[in-house]
Amino acid sequence: MANKKESTFVTMVLTLFIVTFIASAALGYLYELTKDPIAASKLAKQNNAIMKVVPEFDNEPSKEKYGMFVDGDSLIFFPAKKNGELVGTAVSTFTNIGYMGYIGLMVGFLPDGSIHNISVLEHKETPGLGDKMKKDKSDWSIQFNGKNPADFQLSVTKDGGDIDAITASTISSRAFCDAVQRAYDAYMEGGKQ
Repeated sequence: MANKKESTFVTMVLTLFIVTFIASAALGYLYELTKDPIAASKLAKQNNAIMKVVPEFDNEPSKEKYGMFVDGDSLIFFPAKKNGELVGTAVSTFTNIGYMGYIGLMVGFLPDGSIHNISVLEHKETPGLGDKMKKDKSDWSIQFNGKNPADFQLSVTKDGGDIDAITASTISSRAFCDAVQRAYDAYMEGGKQ
């Protein structure tokens, strides 16, 4: 009888090992199968955001990107050039103070530091309220376009700034301003190349 229990235990362990091995092999195969399409999709999304926020260019900003470590994370700079001359820089920036936490933006700066355009990359803000920061939901973010943060306060009017907050979404508006200010400060500090 003891021999039967031992045999059952060994069989169970062997079965568990085989099932785990097959599952991990399948997972590894699926990862290898999907990693290139996922990377291509991310690159296409990134390039699309760059095209939205800087003037027309003829180089490949993704191949000339560089980074800067700021506030516990990295900002990525994508220089856009036309005929070899810098026409703008797209900055992938972030904030962690949104109503629902993390917000990722792509901010396009002209060489003089003024904002050309902004695109929302990622957020989890409340639908119908904070998500109005996206251009397909409202035109709220266009108030940043053409403004130079050197003489334009990137904070909501409630805090003494020049930005009209999204109605009923002051926290999301403050967070958006925080991400843009972070990008501007880094761009002026050493992001211009």
